[in-house]
Amino acid sequence: MENITGTTEIIELQERMKFCKHCGRKIPEAAVICVLCGCQVEELKQIEQPNIIINNANTNTNTNNLMYGGRMKDKWVAFFLCVLFGYFGAHKFYEGRIGTGVLYLFTVGLFGIGWIIDCISLLLKPNPYYVR
Repeated sequence: MENITGTTEIIELQERMKFCKHCGRKIPEAAVICVLCGCQVEELKQIEQPNIIINNANTNTNTNNLMYGGRMKDKWVAFFLCVLFGYFGAHKFYEGRIGTGVLYLFTVGLFGIGWIIDCISLLLKPNPYYVR
């Protein structure tokens, strides 16, 4: 009995076959691409996409004038403040670094060494530069 059942299944499978439009061989009826030559034999069914509505009411504004993670400062203003009043930390106060400015004020620009380093580093910065 098993043999008869197996034979009828094979016959049913053979009846549900079709021919490839390109190579002419038998392929399964449900195949969209020929399993033998790889060519497309049927049009792909288009699946209807759901309508997606994006309602983005993002009204966040930057009120701190922060760009790239910091406040924008002019290189030349900071440089001339450093050259003229660097011993007193004027350029540090301009950048908003109050603690470092007070340190420069009491140590005369970190004994002149910090003042020289700041003059050189300000010349190497882009204009404008950003201070966090």
